[in-house]
Amino acid sequence: MKEKRSIYMKKRVAREAAVLIYSLQEKEYKQAKKRAAQTLRVRILPSNIEVAEEIDMFADETEGSSRQKHLLQMRKDALWIMNVVNDFHPKLVGSVWRGTAHRNSDIDISVFSESPKTVLTALQKNNFRMEKTEWCSVTKRGKALTSFHIHFTLPSKNEAEIVVRSLENRDQLARCEIYGDLITGLTYSQLQKILKNNPLIRFTPKH
Repeated sequence: MKEKRSIYMKKRVAREAAVLIYSLQEKEYKQAKKRAAQTLRVRILPSNIEVAEEIDMFADETEGSSRQKHLLQMRKDALWIMNVVNDFHPKLVGSVWRGTAHRNSDIDISVFSESPKTVLTALQKNNFRMEKTEWCSVTKRGKALTSFHIHFTLPSKNEAEIVVRSLENRDQLARCEIYGDLITGLTYSQLQKILKNNPLIRFTPKH
């Protein structure tokens, strides 16, 4: 009985955390889970995957069939952006790559260059309207990693973020903090093929 209640409460915390993330009240999974547990007055915390699955279900319930149309448009938008920055080895990552994007998701693309200004110029020449640019630094395994972030909104109203990383990081694959697998992403040609053959395919690990 106690075990059943524990499973039930963990699912409730996962759903509460999912709603917080979906509604943009929280950005980080860790904080969303902590806040959800406090709201429900329990100490049980779900895994990131469990929260991700609840976000997925909640998005389906909320958006219905429009969700697939939105994903398709986001992948088409991503291909357009990647074509513009194709000289910088672009990779589509994030929820649009995964196929789990919802109406509050943005398009995440990584590019590799020693000159963020060159990437910015390429976008500006193609009339992309920049909203914000910033340098960000994170520490992983004791090493500081710096990247340049470019934020903009497309004519479709979809938001996009390009992260410019050093060329030396081009072949390095990071591990996903949500699903635990390697973030392989999609190249321009891979995305092109997917849009032609299986535009709604998902890239989430089976478990």
